[in-house]
Amino acid sequence: MSLPEVVQVMSVMLGLAVAQQSAEHLAGARDRLLFLPRLILALVLVSGWQQAWVTWALFAYGVVLLHRFDGPYNGGSDKMTLLITACLSAYHLAPDTRWQEMAMAYLAVQLVLSYFVSGYIKIIKAEWRSGEALCDVFRFSAYPVSERLRGWAERPGVLWLMSWAVMGFEVLFPLSLLHPAALIGALVVAGTFHLANACLFGLNRFFWIWLCAYPSLIWFQDRVLG
Repeated sequence: MSLPEVVQVMSVMLGLAVAQQSAEHLAGARDRLLFLPRLILALVLVSGWQQAWVTWALFAYGVVLLHRFDGPYNGGSDKMTLLITACLSAYHLAPDTRWQEMAMAYLAVQLVLSYFVSGYIKIIKAEWRSGEALCDVFRFSAYPVSERLRGWAERPGVLWLMSWAVMGFEVLFPLSLLHPAALIGALVVAGTFHLANACLFGLNRFFWIWLCAYPSLIWFQDRVLG
């Protein structure tokens, strides 16, 4: 895909992801009025109308939310949302193609680091290397894990293998950039991992927003290897 095509796809995906995030607040009792304008902006972004202006508005709104909640209240998914919005805003502000490419390349590198750093932080911790950390995730998690799934905490051998599978995949993720087929395979595995976390632990925002950044990495690899 060309860079403008990548940006178009990412913009639509970002709009859908932000709309989903905002709709969750509208379904609740708090901050409905705060997130209604964000939902409207997200839907306009999906439509493709005045894409640059709407992207800038979403970025500005993201900064307002940082101030309102004294930081990214939903952790990593909010950080990734703001990162993608910032890079797309920079793309639209860039004076020429070179700087537009720099904006997308920055996002692609940050996506790779999001996996590598996550794996590195896990692998240097003894509780992750022993599998105990993953046991605790199932045993004590506050997320909506069913009682049947909590039973996995009593299978330390399986969770030890799962721990090392996750850590190994994350720290080796940068190697997927060496070949297009390897990257596609790695992104399928990563997307499946996020989907599993969404189904098991309710981390649905991570699934949608991380997928939004994948086109930038596919473009980046093609640009570097090409």
